[in-house]
Amino acid sequence: MKKTSSKNKLLLKDNSNIALVYRLETAQAVSLAKTVAESLKEKGFNVLTAPGQKLISGTKLCKTAKDLDSLSLVIVLGGDGSYLRAVRILEGRSVPILGFNMGNLGFLTAHSADSVSKIIAQTLEGGMILRPRSMLHAKVIRKGKTRGEFHALNDVVIERGSMSQLLNTAVYSEKFLVSEVKADGFVISTPSGSTAYNLAAGGPLVHPESKVLVVTPVAPHSLTSRPLIFPDNCELSFKLQGKNQKAHFVVDGQKALEITADDQILLTRSEYDHWMVRQPDHNFFHLLREKLKFGDRS
Repeated sequence: MKKTSSKNKLLLKDNSNIALVYRLETAQAVSLAKTVAESLKEKGFNVLTAPGQKLISGTKLCKTAKDLDSLSLVIVLGGDGSYLRAVRILEGRSVPILGFNMGNLGFLTAHSADSVSKIIAQTLEGGMILRPRSMLHAKVIRKGKTRGEFHALNDVVIERGSMSQLLNTAVYSEKFLVSEVKADGFVISTPSGSTAYNLAAGGPLVHPESKVLVVTPVAPHSLTSRPLIFPDNCELSFKLQGKNQKAHFVVDGQKALEITADDQILLTRSEYDHWMVRQPDHNFFHLLREKLKFGDRS
């Protein structure tokens, strides 16, 4: 794959390695994955089945770091959950993802499953462009030691889960205290994630190419606790207040760790950008109107 600096066109060589991620529990997605694999192989591409899935007939299982490093494109057949699973599989690698929606809303998987043949043909012919999306880098530190590091395309969430107490959380920006907030939790989202949990929690819609991070409290105990927008070149940190406080730390919808007051969560913009494959005339506001009925007064 070659990324041109002028228009970010996606150009693939005939022998490029392409991985397929499909919605596991859907027979329609499995069948479509087989059809796509056969079509790509006929065109001279090397097709791999992404890790954690049943091997698609006639393809190779992508299971090593070397396999992931060799990829030029990932095709997702499913919903936004499948798309986020593909992002996790890549572990920060800047491999473009082309998503087809076989789920419900589909902000990340923006292309219709009915257009698979047309859109893939357009992609292989160099008719698609790459759109950059910022990612979050999260580090969880306890007593000076790193417990885990994560990359998120949509968001990270600190939530109380089934625990009865509200979380008392201190929020810092560049070492300066922003506030202490009692709430069910926090959603810290990228611009891409602003249409996900952030929106449901009352956060703002953000253009996906904005250079910001959004911090939205979930059901805060005070009416003065409002969503905040920070520049994405600053470091944010979060710390539970109180010895008995516990919470779930969730990355792109997947529980990563249980955290306590001994943990500090550091959040910055990831050094890696994610690349989405889009049609040249793709428009974020059209997507808002289509998916959310944005501005619809009826």
